[in-house]
Amino acid sequence: MPAYKEERMIATVIETMPDYVDHIVIVDDCSPDDTSGVVARLGDDRVTLIRHEVNQGVGGAIVTGHKAAMALGADVNVIMAGDAQMDPNHLPDLLDRVTRDGYGFAKANRFFAPESFEGMPNYRVFGNIVLSFMTKLASGYWNLFDPQNGYTAVRTEVLKRVPLDRVSRRYSFENDLLIHLNILQVGAVDVPIPAVYADEVSSIRLSKVVPELLNLLVRGFWRRIWYRYVLWSFSPIALLLVLGLGLFSIGAVIAIWVCFQVASSVIATAATVMLAALPLMIGTQLLVSALQLDIQASPSEPTFSPFQK
Repeated sequence: MPAYKEERMIATVIETMPDYVDHIVIVDDCSPDDTSGVVARLGDDRVTLIRHEVNQGVGGAIVTGHKAAMALGADVNVIMAGDAQMDPNHLPDLLDRVTRDGYGFAKANRFFAPESFEGMPNYRVFGNIVLSFMTKLASGYWNLFDPQNGYTAVRTEVLKRVPLDRVSRRYSFENDLLIHLNILQVGAVDVPIPAVYADEVSSIRLSKVVPELLNLLVRGFWRRIWYRYVLWSFSPIALLLVLGLGLFSIGAVIAIWVCFQVASSVIATAATVMLAALPLMIGTQLLVSALQLDIQASPSEPTFSPFQK
């Protein structure tokens, strides 16, 4: 449980945690308030309190928590925020998909019905929709939505394969983790779980987070293509993507040049127009084919055996 300035809500989260949860790892990410003090005074035997002396971001706190939970012998790691916006009553829904259905990773999805948008500010709804599509493209998990939802469950055997020290430490942690999981071809699934919106004030600075996310998604996309479709097993997806981008770029440059010529009162011949149109059309078709194959290759099926009772 990553926690930063959560002295008001952290006690509620711990006190409402179901009895079947064996360990509760609280990572105080150098909070300037009394978050650690509140946790220590509760006296819950299940709690392991870790305090960062330097703020590492929500991703850094999650990585610390994962490592601590694995050291404690956890079979499944669940991430819950310290602001009481993740209802523990829905925890069995997440756990069932991992322990019973054989998925390596399960994630809550707040946008499972039109009514799901109620209570969320409009700018956050729009931002999540745009970011969800971009994360689908970068991560290759076309079956998942709401990537910033941190209410997740993951098998320890999956986490052991993920290079946690190389996953993003800031608000882009969830997006970067999905890219790493796709490279490993871990079956992932969305679980419809409504969020609870309290009076918490977000500390996210969009001017800093948005460029960071865009940079991570672009680099993550090409890293995923390299590992999955070139290095480990060459796929026509990589060939279609490179050829499609090349032809589309050539066509776009020629089209811009033709537009400048027309603006200068130079009549564009049919051959000149086709010189721009053909690369654009063929490039678009190749990119659509690459996209279709990538969607079909999305790791959306369970690959693990159910846990023994």
